Amino acid sequence: MIMLGARKTCLMKPKIVTIGVYGYDEDGFFKALTDAGVDTFCDIRQRRGMRGAKYSFVNSSKLQERLERLGIRYFHCRFLAPSQTVRELQKAADKSSGTGKRSRSDLSDEFVEAYHKECLATFEAAEFVKELGENAKVVALFCVEREPSACHRSLVARRLAQDLELDVHHIMP
Repeated sequence: MIMLGARKTCLMKPKIVTIGVYGYDEDGFFKALTDAGVDTFCDIRQRRGMRGAKYSFVNSSKLQERLERLGIRYFHCRFLAPSQTVRELQKAADKSSGTGKRSRSDLSDEFVEAYHKECLATFEAAEFVKELGENAKVVALFCVEREPSACHRSLVARRLAQDLELDVHHIMP
């Protein structure tokens, strides 16, 4: 538990996991979530659709239906998604370095700085966890990239770990 300010509000400390979809098939993706004990799923994508059949299982409606059957609560946390302008900074860095999106291993400094200004400058970690509710014991932060360090979900996870001393585990295929 964490004591917050003068209110002395108790906040349960959930475990944070991150997961991307690239590298998984449908069964493997949902098995990874259940094996990790995820009970709360935070979709931090701007757009919740995937092109093509290979990853269609994480299109919003299909994803939510499957999570519901597994007893996992779903939240769309769009306020944690980078804007198109910030995503363009990463796209330009990838183009400059000749790196394909799916082969990227790290985020550019420009993206990280802009994401911090745009999303994390006003992000209240304790309020976020409080909004998830006391039933949130294992929270998954989800976006698409395989490598956590190549995705903004790692920045959110790092912030939660720093601010609230939460455990973070990156689930990989």
